[in-house]
Amino acid sequence: MDWNSPQLRHKISEWIYEDIGSGDLTQSCITENIGKAYWIAKEDGIFCGIELLKIIFNQINQNINFNPLIKDGQNFKKNQILIKLDGPSRSLLASERISLNIAMHLSGVSTHTYNIVEKLKNTGIKLADTRKTTPGLRNLEKYAFKCGGGINHRMGLYDAAMIKENHIAWSKNIKDAIERIRLNTPFTTHIIVEAENIAQAKEAILAGADSILLDEIKPNILRDNINLLREIRLNNNCKQERKNLIIEVSGINPDEIENYLIDGINLISTSSATTKSKWIDFSMRYID
Repeated sequence: MDWNSPQLRHKISEWIYEDIGSGDLTQSCITENIGKAYWIAKEDGIFCGIELLKIIFNQINQNINFNPLIKDGQNFKKNQILIKLDGPSRSLLASERISLNIAMHLSGVSTHTYNIVEKLKNTGIKLADTRKTTPGLRNLEKYAFKCGGGINHRMGLYDAAMIKENHIAWSKNIKDAIERIRLNTPFTTHIIVEAENIAQAKEAILAGADSILLDEIKPNILRDNINLLREIRLNNNCKQERKNLIIEVSGINPDEIENYLIDGINLISTSSATTKSKWIDFSMRYID
């Protein structure tokens, strides 16, 4: 993450304006100039958002002293104090909801990711995310995914080519689709083909795809065919640099992931970390 990017700073300014607008109408009742507060976890989890919080507090008021007691990617326990703050009381109150909201959301993504990654330990299989992210928050949610131990799939349509169901339906065939992409993109372009069955996967491998995404295919079918797919690639008359086939599996219920811990699978991709994770509950408490 580039924490100094103008785009991120602008995004945070929009968050602040969304909540504070032309001014906090309740602040006039605050008589204490300087206040102290701390964040406490109300459940266990994996934290994400420290660098982001630094920017939020700084943009609201540079006189807020931000003292984190945890780092991104670290686990925490219920009732653990995570952050200490002191500074102008009105600014601390103005920053409360914005900062808590984004940290609770991102920590929820990291925690959900971590819980799945733990199931993949010692298998050699990596957990990858997807493009199913909240508009405007993709980079942050993908960062949170990495904090939970996952790896990032493509960030957008611009950094890898993925031939999916509709591409196949609106192309002549998989081979022609791959040839057209090779012709119209740099030689470094990584081409992924989403296959809904083993026949499609074989066709894509023979056509020279770099990766195969096996979507919603039963584990017994995967076990029977993973080695076969790799043999097809090794025996295929394609360029040497494309001999290494990446096999990805998707469309899996995370609760059933143990059924997919199959030798030969490189990646399991999931959108559940961003579409089904719950916010982790934090509270900002003020010191008298």
